[in-house]
Amino acid sequence: MLQFGVPEGPVLELACGRSGTALGLAAAGRCVTAIDVSDTALVQLELEATRRELADRLTLVHADLCSWQSGDGRFALVLCRLFWHPPTFRQACEAVAPGGVVAWEAWRRPIDVARDTRRAEWCLKPGQPESELPAGFTVIRVVDTDGSEPSRRIIAQRSL
Repeated sequence: MLQFGVPEGPVLELACGRSGTALGLAAAGRCVTAIDVSDTALVQLELEATRRELADRLTLVHADLCSWQSGDGRFALVLCRLFWHPPTFRQACEAVAPGGVVAWEAWRRPIDVARDTRRAEWCLKPGQPESELPAGFTVIRVVDTDGSEPSRRIIAQRSL
């Protein structure tokens, strides 16, 4: 992720779970705020961060992202993997500092929708998430993955 020119500064990870990503970014010297609805996942993340002596670089927040409010744009990187809620995506973009990056991955609907167990609202619609980007963001990269769990990854940068 850092190879895409993410400026120095804090990181926000949404729907983090037990996040190896947050741990990896903390190990690389970043301060990471990690948010998840699962208190169990956050406890496990905290224990692993403590074991790796990274706890001082992590701020863990127990919150439901569907009602979360981002506040001002102060994060150099905002990332989320396999969670989709358009209002949360827009809030996440607001949390990106000028020159910062949003990196998001969400499920696409598979061709065989009848066999898919995910609810439709958890999956991207055609054109998303690019169509949800606020003005002032430039798409750097979009990658679609196929297979049993097709997804789309987007990296976009906020203008200075």
